[in-house]
Amino acid sequence: MTRTHPLQSRQRGLSMIGFLFVAAVLVFVAMLAMKLVPAYIEFFSVKKIFATMGQESDFRSKSNAELRSDFARRASVGYVTVVKPEHLTIDRRGGVPVVSADYEFRTKLVGNASLVVDFSASTNPNAAPARIE
Repeated sequence: MTRTHPLQSRQRGLSMIGFLFVAAVLVFVAMLAMKLVPAYIEFFSVKKIFATMGQESDFRSKSNAELRSDFARRASVGYVTVVKPEHLTIDRRGGVPVVSADYEFRTKLVGNASLVVDFSASTNPNAAPARIE
């Protein structure tokens, strides 16, 4: 004859309400990821373009128009659609041009709620991100 203890015979696991809560949280996280991952992929493409532009030997001697056309050429290859050449800020203080782009990514989340992410990239690796207000 086997005896079972009252604590061992109790069922353990996830209730239906607990399961629905966990499922809702997972769906929300997946929805955020599907909205944010493409924006971050594009941001890292912009940073990579700026890094390669800043390492070119003729970077200092290029005019603003040449820098913008160089960015446009690289952006079309890297599938960058958010940052346009006319959005670039070019600062020539100190003899070295610093090309930067400060932009925001905005997408609808649910209903009238939107998700906004601010991005800042520059050819100067030590540049602090600009505050967008």
